Amino acid sequence: MAFPDRIERTVELAHPPEKVWAAITTAEGLGTWFGDEAAIDLRPGGAARMRWTEEGFTAQMRVERVEQPRVFGFTWGIYGLPADDPRRTYVEFTLEPAGAGTRLTVVESGFAQLPEDIHRKAYDGNTEGWAKELGELAAYLDAA
Repeated sequence: MAFPDRIERTVELAHPPEKVWAAITTAEGLGTWFGDEAAIDLRPGGAARMRWTEEGFTAQMRVERVEQPRVFGFTWGIYGLPADDPRRTYVEFTLEPAGAGTRLTVVESGFAQLPEDIHRKAYDGNTEGWAKELGELAAYLDAA
């Protein structure tokens, strides 16, 4: 049986693409809604880091795609695997103007490379995680 390879979520945000772009591509934005601390070198090949203090978790990321203000993509380690495991998933944010706001689509792919025991934990964890994080992004933008 084939495992799902991708998670896709779309959210309508009542903010222009430039504001959403800043929230998803700057250390200030990412460190407020996505994690507790962030650092990012916003260029293909650039390093990024997200830290979740309460969970005691740090994610090392590599910026893969930057097409301002439309597409931002990165790779990161897979939840449940050791930090030194070379397997990664690819996350891509696509921004489209939608009236006065933005339609934001997030796609994370690369889960099919995992064995069954790890796949379910990683896929389900990230599926829940994106639902939560996108809600936090909307709240962050609405408060700003």
